[in-house]
Amino acid sequence: MGTGDFAVPPLLALVESRHDVVVAVSQPDRPRGRGLKTTPTPVHFAAAAQGIPVWQPESLRDAPARETLMSYQPELVVVAAYGRILPAWVWTDPPLGAINIHGSILPHYRGAAPIQRAVINGDPETGVTIVKVAPEVDTGDILLTATLPIEADDTAGDMFGKLSVIGAELLLDALDLMESGRAVWRPQPDAATQAPKIDKAEAKINWQGDAIGLKNLVRGLNSDPGAYFMFAGNRVKVWRAAALPLAVSAAPGTIVEITDAGPVVACGSGALLLSEVQPAGRARLTGADFVRGYRPQPGAVVE
Repeated sequence: MGTGDFAVPPLLALVESRHDVVVAVSQPDRPRGRGLKTTPTPVHFAAAAQGIPVWQPESLRDAPARETLMSYQPELVVVAAYGRILPAWVWTDPPLGAINIHGSILPHYRGAAPIQRAVINGDPETGVTIVKVAPEVDTGDILLTATLPIEADDTAGDMFGKLSVIGAELLLDALDLMESGRAVWRPQPDAATQAPKIDKAEAKINWQGDAIGLKNLVRGLNSDPGAYFMFAGNRVKVWRAAALPLAVSAAPGTIVEITDAGPVVACGSGALLLSEVQPAGRARLTGADFVRGYRPQPGAVVE
């Protein structure tokens, strides 16, 4: 059971293993992009390419849904970035229950956005946990955990890719342990932290913040939804930025310098170099190309 890109490497690892994938469950295909064309979810696309049956229910909270899934007679349900709260029968009906590939070192960052939150908060590392699906989200017993450093310029998109590969490897290790009877499940410690879904309001850059924190915000919202500011009435997303330890006296949000790499904006502490941006309705631009095309000037204010 998965929907997004994070779930594809674990799915393909299962396909290539000795285990049988009897069905792939994904959220329904939705309209995407500027043309709002309905396109397959990443899991739908990957599973169909492997000849695996794909089931995309609008809801799992009714008897027909339960009957449909259990008609495939799964021994175990594997969940990875499915994107919905699951009803209890998903982990009570299969003989071996259900396990989740979660993109954090539990009990830290329970919730919908663990990878983004780790990057936004400037954490030095994160990881993947194989955890039992339980009534409360991400609270089940832990079987395996792997850690991975977050490099200074890693984005959330970068970490999704790295962690999904690690999750695939960890999943196969977990299945070996379960199959051989060597699985040792351990309860989670009490010191949990939460990783709620990213709110769109969080994406607007507050220039009162410190430059390092704003750089981390840009990294954590790359590749979705993207941090942004307003310039001359236009929304401009920021995909790459660098924190500069400058002592600036200008008000936060003021462009204090135009460099060869892009504009530099004053923050509550330090300044932020905008090295890759995207004005609304346009392609991504280097900071230098943004300067040439939109001609921001020192002293101008962004919001």
